[in-house]
Amino acid sequence: MKTRFGLAMAAALMLGGGAAIAQTLPDYMAPISGKTNAAPGDIATRDVLALNTAMFELYGDAAKVFQKNILDKHPVILGLFSGAGGRLILYRPGQPPLDAPQVPVVYQLLKSVGHSTMALAEVVGPYVDNPDNKSWRGAMLAFRSRMQSALDSLDATPMQADWRDNNRTILKNNIAFMDECLASGVIPFAKLEAFGKQQAPFLARNVAWAAQTQVAHWMGVLADWKAQLGPDWEKTYAASNTIYVTRQNNVIFSVLAQFFGPDAVNSRLLLIETVSFTTTPADMLESLTRIIADRSVGALFFGNYHLMDYELMGGDGRAAIVAETAKRGMTPFLPPLVPFGSRQWPTLVTPGPGPATIADLK
Repeated sequence: MKTRFGLAMAAALMLGGGAAIAQTLPDYMAPISGKTNAAPGDIATRDVLALNTAMFELYGDAAKVFQKNILDKHPVILGLFSGAGGRLILYRPGQPPLDAPQVPVVYQLLKSVGHSTMALAEVVGPYVDNPDNKSWRGAMLAFRSRMQSALDSLDATPMQADWRDNNRTILKNNIAFMDECLASGVIPFAKLEAFGKQQAPFLARNVAWAAQTQVAHWMGVLADWKAQLGPDWEKTYAASNTIYVTRQNNVIFSVLAQFFGPDAVNSRLLLIETVSFTTTPADMLESLTRIIADRSVGALFFGNYHLMDYELMGGDGRAAIVAETAKRGMTPFLPPLVPFGSRQWPTLVTPGPGPATIADLK
């Protein structure tokens, strides 16, 4: 220990010690030795900012305890997005997590055919009306081979007859479009536009059937879970994840809402936005824990249980924006004020003109 302490002291003196010591340093220490000067204000700022860093470390440790406490007292349902139609997990106090059965695979088959069709626009988009660029041919030939394999095996898939006929038409139209492009060596926009209009009604049927399959499955799962939990349902929390493009009419959240009711929205039923299609259960639990735990903090300091569900500086930020825009001769443009603890649906709710469903586009 003495040797270690002595070496540490020597190193400290060499790196930041006085001039007398620095003059005796060997040449190889020159690049890292010398005096370091710090203004008192810089040191003070760093010391105060360190409190915020320490807060996150302490919160991380406390969150593990909060999460255990919540799961020990409350059932929790997580609804996670997946390419298979979602994943629902039920956490019950004192029991292992329960994974729900997956959505029937026909859901994935319908989406796969639909996605493959719309992906064609992505494949050819950069080369529309560009006859001098043939670099799309390799990708299209490979995609055509996969499309043909799907068509050849369609009859063996677990899909009812009328759905299969619709998907056969989609795949045949896809192949015909690709063959026409490959044969001519060009992709005119008029041809791509006509292809899109041709496929739209068939794709719309796939979308409707996939939605019906997904919703019927999850409604059945949640009905069973609600019956199993009995009175504990009234203290159950649930959260589903979403990215920007799936937050409006989010299927899993909307199905959960049918069983939780309007009073649970934004209270026990939460829609958590992320930047990724897929989110791990651990990340979802951490986010849910943070939301619930922060509510107690808001009540402790400000006397309102749902205050921390909102941007803490939001109200004062609004006032500052109004004041600053006035200084600049601008008219402030802000969302309406809503009360803490609002049960409003957590996505766009203001009606207006224009189509709002695929059916409206007909």
